[in-house]
Amino acid sequence: MKQVPNLFTLLNLIFGCLAIVFILQNGIAIQYNAEGTQFVDIPEKIWMASLFIGLAGVVDFLDGFVARLFKATSEMGEQLDSLADVVSFGVAPSMIIFQLLRMSFASAQEGIEVSYLLLFPSFFIAAAAAYRLAKFNIDKTQKTIFKGVPTPAVGMLIASFPLIYWYSNNEVIINLLLNKWFLYSVIIFLCWLMVSNLSIMSLKFKNLNPKTNIHIYTLLIASVIFILTLHWMAVPLIFISYIILSLVFKNKLS
Repeated sequence: MKQVPNLFTLLNLIFGCLAIVFILQNGIAIQYNAEGTQFVDIPEKIWMASLFIGLAGVVDFLDGFVARLFKATSEMGEQLDSLADVVSFGVAPSMIIFQLLRMSFASAQEGIEVSYLLLFPSFFIAAAAAYRLAKFNIDKTQKTIFKGVPTPAVGMLIASFPLIYWYSNNEVIINLLLNKWFLYSVIIFLCWLMVSNLSIMSLKFKNLNPKTNIHIYTLLIASVIFILTLHWMAVPLIFISYIILSLVFKNKLS
C-alpha cells in the first residue's frame, strides 16, 4: 500500500508525457488566400494535450490525498511528485507556449522562417517551474501557505489557452492568444509569479469553519460562477482570483 501514492504520481508524469506527444504532433496548418496572406490554425491535437495536462492536475491532487489516506507519505514521494510536476506543469506548458509563438510568427509574412531564438523564451516557463519546485522541496514551512504561485496552477492556466482558442468565438481573444507580445508578457509574468515569495493560499482546509476558510470558500464560489457562465474562459479568471484573494487575505494564510 505504501507504493500506491507513488503510482498516482507516476501516472501524473505519464499524462505529462502524453501531453508532450500531442503538442509535438501538432500539424500546424498554414494557408494562403488570394491576396497571398498567410493564415495558421491550431490543430485539435493540442486540445488533447490540454486534456492530459488537466488529467495530470487531477492525479496530482489525488496522490497527496491517497498518501494521507494510507498514511504513506514519504520523502521519496515528495521528490517524485516534484519531478513529475516539472514535466506535466513545466515542460508541457512551455511547449504549448512554444507552439502558440510559432503560430504567432507564422501568421505574418515569411513568419514560418522564424528564428528559434525568438521562440526560446517559451522554455523559461519550464526553468521557472523547476526552480519553484526545488525551492518548495527544501522549504519545509510551505504547508499551509506557498511562497510563490504553485507550478500546477500555472500549468493548468497555460493548458487552457488552446481550449480557449479552439472554442472561443471572440476575435479579440483569439487574436490576443496569437499575439507574440502578449505571449512574451505572459511568460515573464508567470515566471515571476513562480519564483517570487508572494504568500499564496494552499487550498488546504484546516477545518470546515467558513470564517477560518473564507478565502477558500470565496474562491470556490467564484470558480463555480465563472465556469457556469464563461466555460473555458473561466480558467484565467480563476487563476487571477486565486492570486488576488491570496493577497487580500494574506493575514489569514499563516
